[in-house]
Amino acid sequence: MSTVNNYNEKIISEFRANAGRVGGPFDGAPLLLLHTTGAKSGNDRINPMMYLPDDGRVLVFASAAGADQHPAWYFNLLANPQVVVEIGTETYHAVAEPVPDPERGELYAEQARRYPGFADYQRKTSRVIPVVALTPTR
Repeated sequence: MSTVNNYNEKIISEFRANAGRVGGPFDGAPLLLLHTTGAKSGNDRINPMMYLPDDGRVLVFASAAGADQHPAWYFNLLANPQVVVEIGTETYHAVAEPVPDPERGELYAEQARRYPGFADYQRKTSRVIPVVALTPTR
């Protein structure tokens, strides 16, 4: 298992043991677990990530900490937009949809205002970091 997977597993365990709260770099941050289906493998994947609530939906940001490539989970949800979201003790089904500009830019700017690390991520890369809306289907 890779170092990233080990790190994610620890966060997922802590998230579930503490009703969605974790410490370390995510202490106090809004965190969710995004369940996707692998675009190539078809396997279930779970990724912890920060989110921004937005009028009945939640937004996630495919920042990959400023890497030059989109994270794997982004390609997974493009191939299979039916996802499962865990926030706190609640789990629900949702549809994932990339947010187009200019709304994408406005929403990313708001996330960067609240959490300046996201502004750093955008500065590190030449790609436009996608914003993805997760809309409940319940």
